[in-house]
Amino acid sequence: MKPFSIAGIQMRTTTAHANVEAMKTKLDLLMAIYPWVDMVMFSELCAYGPHITHAQAVPGEFEQEMCAMAAKHGIWLLPGSIFERAKNAAGETVVYNTATVIDPEGSVVTRYRKMFPFYPYEVGVAGGSEFCVFDIPEVGRFGVSICYDMWIPETTRTLAVMGAEVILHPTLTGTIDRDIELSIARASAATNQCYFFDINGLDAGGSGRSIVCGPEGRVVYQADVNEEFIPIEINLEKVRRSRELGVLRLGQPMKSFRDRPVDFGVYAPGLKHEYLESLGPLIKPTRVQELSDLEVKDATRQAHELKTPIVTSFRPPSDPYTI
Repeated sequence: MKPFSIAGIQMRTTTAHANVEAMKTKLDLLMAIYPWVDMVMFSELCAYGPHITHAQAVPGEFEQEMCAMAAKHGIWLLPGSIFERAKNAAGETVVYNTATVIDPEGSVVTRYRKMFPFYPYEVGVAGGSEFCVFDIPEVGRFGVSICYDMWIPETTRTLAVMGAEVILHPTLTGTIDRDIELSIARASAATNQCYFFDINGLDAGGSGRSIVCGPEGRVVYQADVNEEFIPIEINLEKVRRSRELGVLRLGQPMKSFRDRPVDFGVYAPGLKHEYLESLGPLIKPTRVQELSDLEVKDATRQAHELKTPIVTSFRPPSDPYTI
């Protein structure tokens, strides 16, 4: 098996201006220090930040610049993602969150549109509908997902079933749920018996703590909250042995999924689920007190209209932090 190394770049980004030149500088520096690296990846929306006002056509100028950088260094390159302005199947102009994979000759191999935008916060972004895997000759098969995609475990499982041995996962997370994501990254690696590269940004690009996990769910490396280069040599024989013999020579989840005795009926196309429908719309949560005020206001209105005593069943929790 041919040795293969992947480096993640955890860098500071800003929304005040484009970060493309900074990305180029970081890439030049990384390759000067670690010339043996075969692939480099950046974090989600690293180039222009998380504002759809920067949406552009793909292919476009940014992709061309990144193709030139890949060819310059003779590396595989996944330069994070950018907001892509495109036409959907209905001919409407929409915005996608799109990542590009570039080969060492500077050619685009594939593109991936994030399937699960972070609704209700990633407003105005459409979800893609196609999974993304690609092969590197004499190395193995790689899959691409982006940030919130991994919260829907079926995305990673599908990539694994398609043969992906490494999941490349650019992320932009600056919120308090980063600890949860670190757990998801480990679980994704273990349950799909693959490498999982979750590369986050800093400042406008996230809160750092990028993580690389191996096929048994163990942490290969976890970054801190500073700028870092994360060069890791992977061993895909570990993936193949894990899938053949089991995680720590115990559970064999990929084979168990293959040999499952049941169909998962919840995934039937067009099927409505009463419980899921009862959860309400996908909107930002409101404040408990705000909800209480609305309940009381509505009860007052009804009582006034009906000329009956005010009765409300709403009781705000005594502890506002109770969940």
